[in-house]
Amino acid sequence: MLKNVLFIIITISFLLVACDDKKKETDLMMREKQLLEKEKQFAQKESEYQSLLKMRDSIFSKKDSIKITVWPKEVAGAWTGKVICTESNCNDYVVGDQRTDTWEFDSDSLQLSTKIINNNNLVRIYSGKFENNEIKLNYKTDSTSKKQVEMNVLLNEISPNKIRGTRTIAVDNCMARFSVELTRSTK
Repeated sequence: MLKNVLFIIITISFLLVACDDKKKETDLMMREKQLLEKEKQFAQKESEYQSLLKMRDSIFSKKDSIKITVWPKEVAGAWTGKVICTESNCNDYVVGDQRTDTWEFDSDSLQLSTKIINNNNLVRIYSGKFENNEIKLNYKTDSTSKKQVEMNVLLNEISPNKIRGTRTIAVDNCMARFSVELTRSTK
């Protein structure tokens, strides 16, 4: 009988140890699954991070390759402009009419522009180009405007203190031409 009791005790302890091993084994399997899941999440985040780095690098490389245009220093800044009508078949413009405005040659990161200011009020903004030592300015109303107006300015006589040229205005079915003389502002 002692043998039987000893056998039963050994069998029960073996079963208890075996059960404990199964519990540890399932715990270990659970931890492995959690670890694999965390590794997948980390790999995905690493991939996203690398993708963001590539995008950032491409943006910086494109920024360096984009040429930002600015007016030459002898043109940039404020000028006093005198505009005189020299020809016209429009009712709004009469030959001999004069106008004096401030012309500001400026630029942003996208384009060259010239602002026309009269009595501290912005009158118009021309988009501009500087090519072959000539300044070309353009303004056009959008298609929803009542009057279709297009203005082109060609300034081709450029010196340090004076710029001269012509402005042509086309309004619907008429046209007017002006002489333009800009003098460097002393402000």
